[in-house]
Formats: sequence, structure tokens, C-alpha cells
Amino acid sequence: MAGAEEDEVAPPAPHPVDPQQPMGQGPAAKRSRSEHHHGAGDAPSFRMEDLPVDVQAVIMSLLPLKEAVRTSIVSTSWRMLWTFRCNLSFKGPRYLHENDTKIQQAKCIETVNCVIQQHSRIGINKFSIRCGLFEEDSVHLDRWIRFAASSKAKIIHLDLRFKDVFEEVNHLHLEALLDAQGSSFLRSLFLGGVVIKPHSAICGFTILRRLVLQSVTISGDFTGFLANCAALEDLEMIECSGLTNLIIPQQLDKLQHLLIDGMEVEMVEFYAADLSHFEYKGQVVPIVHHGCSKLKKATIMFSGKKGLAKAFTAVPSILPVKILNVRSVALSKYSQLQKLPTRPDGMFMHLRHMTCRIIVHSRPQEANYDIEVLQLAYCLDAAPQLETLQLNMFYVSSSGVSSAEVVGMRRHDHLKAVFMSGFRCYKAQIKLACCILGNASVLEKLTIEPRITGTRYLGDNTDLHKILPGVCEWAQLTSERFGKVINVSGAPLHTMDASSAQQGEGSLQHHH
Repeated sequence: MAGAEEDEVAPPAPHPVDPQQPMGQGPAAKRSRSEHHHGAGDAPSFRMEDLPVDVQAVIMSLLPLKEAVRTSIVSTSWRMLWTFRCNLSFKGPRYLHENDTKIQQAKCIETVNCVIQQHSRIGINKFSIRCGLFEEDSVHLDRWIRFAASSKAKIIHLDLRFKDVFEEVNHLHLEALLDAQGSSFLRSLFLGGVVIKPHSAICGFTILRRLVLQSVTISGDFTGFLANCAALEDLEMIECSGLTNLIIPQQLDKLQHLLIDGMEVEMVEFYAADLSHFEYKGQVVPIVHHGCSKLKKATIMFSGKKGLAKAFTAVPSILPVKILNVRSVALSKYSQLQKLPTRPDGMFMHLRHMTCRIIVHSRPQEANYDIEVLQLAYCLDAAPQLETLQLNMFYVSSSGVSSAEVVGMRRHDHLKAVFMSGFRCYKAQIKLACCILGNASVLEKLTIEPRITGTRYLGDNTDLHKILPGVCEWAQLTSERFGKVINVSGAPLHTMDASSAQQGEGSLQHHH
């Protein structure tokens, strides 16, 4: 059945064999005696048809959809069992410019329509379609939505995007997801590649707990719509358009996770007393959070100039977090480092673990294009209780030139472990590492790795064999200078400390 997703099902475990059991007393022997007693031609004592219909449906639902349909031809009485399947998932083409896209899409549409036409519409748990859909095929979308609503589906996942084309959109009426009584059994809703017009009169999503919108065009009263989704716990909005200001109303007092990614909005304002995880990725905009006492984890990825410093200063509501993920893309140079406020009301007093990714678009022989790396030293001043730091660096162009200096980095009495990837002994990287080694009084180990992590460009790690010797030499000399352990990930002689550096010097040069 083309277009249906297949789930792997583990084979049943074999019956254990008792080593103390005499020969001839095993299961095979018992079956032989049973057949001899009842007669080889007797009907079995158990038939699947004797089970209640709902139990039969559960058994059939454990099979992939294709196998469930094939099994229906084994017996006439099994022919309709697959129609009680509770999870329906379909997958079609996602890229418009592939050769057989139209053919594969037509097969997927035909499969979905055939299945929902014959399905019992009883006990649907999940209804999922991942297939790029043209606007002229919206008649099929309407049919699928009506099926999901009338079947009282708890999970609906409709991802109709073509990943390589953004013009194709389909209009989806949120009211169509409600049943005849104007209510919905939905717990989780994912919409991708559609246009929606929400408004405050849509009141049926009272038990919706998770809402994910990706590449969705929103026109209407989105805030009024959300106010009627009081049970919402997880809201994710990715590359959506149509909103100038994103306002999350105070009725969402159960919201625990909020993700805003790639949204071209001018302001974000939200009321969420139970929010524990907040994520924002995009341009620097005013972010106002009312009531954030339970916030434990934050991810801030500002794009633009001085994005790293602004991640620590532009969103005061994230100050109580214990875990912080930040990312900065340095696209332009600036001459001065920005010192952060060190007063208690402007510091991350509870922050224990931080992950930072810095992407540097440096230019050959241009100074201060990698000043963002040094900016991290001042950012660390705002987290005096920090225990672990992971820094991932990626230089798009490796000039490694920096004329800025870090002055007066504060002492850290809790920082125990630091990991730096993409470390290739560029000047700013060396300055930052020395600042940490000189001010982290309880640092147990600094681990540096020349390999660039988290990048799709495999060519960035092709010259590691040329870079590694210099990194190892720097690690050895710096370990002697500060009396701290420096681990070079990927090196033959990978750990250096003050006591063993001299003993390993000859071996290190041999490896070089």
C-alpha cells in the first residue's frame, strides 16, 4: 500500500527451554500428544474471531498498516479487522523538484482516500500525513480533516510542506477540526504549510495540550484563539508569518514550554506562571515575560550585531534559569567588548550549566571579526555560580586575527569543567582559554577539540591532521604555565598537566 508508513515490530520472544525437562516432554511433544488426543483434523480450541471486536482491533493495530491489510485476506472474518486500526500514518514526497514527485504524491493521496473511506472511524488515536500538497488538491485536505474530526482523533499531524518550495500553501479552517457539537478530542495538533484564520469564537479546543505550527501563515485573532486553549502545555511556532506582535494570553497558565523560532515579529509578550522552558531564535526584539518564577531552562539565539551580549542582557526574565543555551552569529566587527552588569539583580545567580555556540564570519587580515569569542569572558562574569561550560566555535573564514583584550575577568569559584570544540589556536580562542584557566580556581579539566561540531559541512574538518600538532603543543605549554589539566580530544597523547608535560614531551614530538 503506497504511501503508508511502516513501523518496525519486534518479533515475539522464543519460549524458554527448561534444561531439566526430559526429552519428549517439551512444547512440541505436548502439541503432538494434543493432536493425537483430539485428532489432527479437529478444529483448534481457540480462534481469533472468538475474542471481542475491540481486542481483535488492538491485536491488529500492533501490525504495520500494510501488514494489517495483507493479513485481512487470510480469513474472510478478518477482512475488516484492519479498519479498526487506531493509528494511521501516511508519508509522501516532500521535495517538489524530484523527478517522480507528482506520481508519488498521487499514490499517497489515493492511499489515504482509500483507507479513510473503508475505516470504521472508531477509536482513532493518531492521524498523520506527511506529504507536500498543491493548492489545487485542497479538496483532499478537506476530506481528511472531516475524517479526523468525525473519528475523534486525539493526535493530528498534517505536514503539507514542500521543503524546497514555499509558495504552495493550503487554506485550513480550524473549525473543520471540531465535531458536530463544536468540540474536539484533540490533545496534540501539528500543522505545517497551511494558512489559518484563528479567532476568539473558536472555543472547542478545550483539552488541547500541544500545538506546533511550522511555516504557517496566520491571519486573524491568534491571541483570542489561544485564550480558549487553557489546557495548552506546549506551544511551538517555527517560521510562521502574519503576526506583528506575538502575545500569549494569561489564560495559558498551564503552559510549560514555549518555542519561537524564525518569527518576524516586533515584540513577544507572554503570561505563563508555570513556564519552565523558554526558547527564542531570531532577531533581537523586546521580550516581556510576566511571572517567570518557575523558569529553569532557556535557549536564546539572537542574530545580528552583539547577539551574545544581548542574550545576557535583553531578556531579564531568564535570569532565574539553571540551564542556558545561547548562540551567536558574528557577521560584522565591532571595536569594543561590552561589559555586563555585575549587580545582583542583573546576574544569573542560579545558572549552573551553559552551552554556547559561536559562528564567526571572519575576513582575512581583518581585526575584531572574532571579538564575539572574547565577549564570552564578560558574559561569564554574569554567572558566578556556573559549574560547566560547553563552547562550540565555527570560523567560516579562518583569519584568527583579533586585537581586542579582555580586562579584569572575575574569579570563578565553581567552574569545574570546560569543553571547547573548534579550537584551532586562533588568537581570540587562546585569549579566552587563558582567561578561564587563570580565573577558574577549582577547574578540574579543560578539554579542547579541534574538530568542528554541529556543522553540515564535512570539509571543515578535513585538515585536522595538520592542525592537531600545533594544538597539542599549545596545550602542553599552557598546562605548564597554569598548572591545570588540558585534554586535547583526538590527539594520540591527549592529556597534559603540569607534572607530566615534561615527561611526555619527547613522545609528543614523536607523534607530531
